[in-house]
Amino acid sequence: MLDILDRAEFWLGAVLLAVITGLVFVAAVMRFTGHPLIWSVDMAQLLFIWLCFVGAARAMRRHAHLGVDLLVARLPRRGRLGLELALAAVVLVFLGMLAWQGWKLTLMNTARIFGDSGLPYWLVTVAVPVGSVHLGICVIANALRALRDPAGERLVFARTDNGPPAPAKSEAQTAWD
Repeated sequence: MLDILDRAEFWLGAVLLAVITGLVFVAAVMRFTGHPLIWSVDMAQLLFIWLCFVGAARAMRRHAHLGVDLLVARLPRRGRLGLELALAAVVLVFLGMLAWQGWKLTLMNTARIFGDSGLPYWLVTVAVPVGSVHLGICVIANALRALRDPAGERLVFARTDNGPPAPAKSEAQTAWD
C-alpha cells in the first residue's frame, strides 16, 4: 500500500512540477510578446503549495528531511527510539495545530477570489490542513514501523548506517532523482 502511495506522490509531484515549469515558461513568452497570461502567477502559486506538501510528505516517509543527529547518534538504540518518539509527538502536535489553523483559514477564505484567475482562494488554503494531515499520517506510520522493529534499527526521523535498505527505484524514478 505504501509503495502505491509512494509512486502516486512521485508522479503527482512530477506532474505538478512539470505543469508549473511549463506554465511559467509560457507566461514569460506570452508576456514578452505583449499578451500576458494574467492568471499564470496565481495558478503557479496554487500548484506550488500543493507540490510543497506532497514533497514534504514523501520526504517524511523516506527519512529524507535534513536533520542534525549529533545527539541522536550518541544515544543507545533504545534512547534514540525514545527521543524520536518524543519528537514525533511534538511534530504531531504541531501538525495538528497547523491543520486546525489552516482549516480556520480555509473557512475564512471561502468567498475570496484568488488574484486575477477567478479561482476561489480556498483551493490554496485547503492545502495546509490536507498537507498537515498527510504529513501526520506519515509520522504515525514511521513511528509504528519503528516500534514494530525488534532490532531497533528503524527510527522515526533519522537515518542510520544500518537502517532499512532503500526501496528499489524504477527507471522513471532514477531519471527524476
